[in-house]
Amino acid sequence: MRAKQFLVAGSGRGEKFSMMLSEKFYLQPDVVKTAKELLGKKLCTLVDGHFTSGIITETEAYNGVIDKASHAYGGRRTARNEAMYSQGGKAYIYLCYGIHHLFNVVTGDEGTPTAVLIRAIEPLEGIEVILHRRNKTKLDKTLTVGPGSMSQALGISTKLNGILLQKQKIWIEESENKMKPSQILASPRIGVNYAGDDALLPYRFTIKGNVWCK
Repeated sequence: MRAKQFLVAGSGRGEKFSMMLSEKFYLQPDVVKTAKELLGKKLCTLVDGHFTSGIITETEAYNGVIDKASHAYGGRRTARNEAMYSQGGKAYIYLCYGIHHLFNVVTGDEGTPTAVLIRAIEPLEGIEVILHRRNKTKLDKTLTVGPGSMSQALGISTKLNGILLQKQKIWIEESENKMKPSQILASPRIGVNYAGDDALLPYRFTIKGNVWCK
């Protein structure tokens, strides 16, 4: 079973490491730019022996110590958010409401706690596994839309917090989906009303016309 694809798939499973994003990509200093550039990329996991993947359709940027919506605002540094202070290219995965495992891509230089939350994907490969993990029988947007649902679908949990995204558990690949500026929609982030004026920043990005996002 395969999802009906709005986008064209990138590399296949047999080539899963050939198109992996370089370390340089994650070290870019502008987290907002990185959040936009992650749209259309292929997020892959190999968890418990099961390969699954999807095209990233929705992201949110969190701009470190100056961003009131960020876990690192004001230089806050705890056991929970320590991964954010790593060099870009690692996973920051935390538990939300004690239930949802939220996957973030750490960006920038070591000590600069910026990150991009991956909020949704368009399921691509391993559909039967994704359905089983989500306890569903049919493909619809509830399968992988929303950061908690997306992580569950791909087998991502806090056990993988801090993992290098160039290893064999979680990685991101290039694909044939090159987003033009006209294809990217910007809007305020979801669920950050506590952040005052920063809650209004247009740091949430989606692919125009793609049904696999909020």
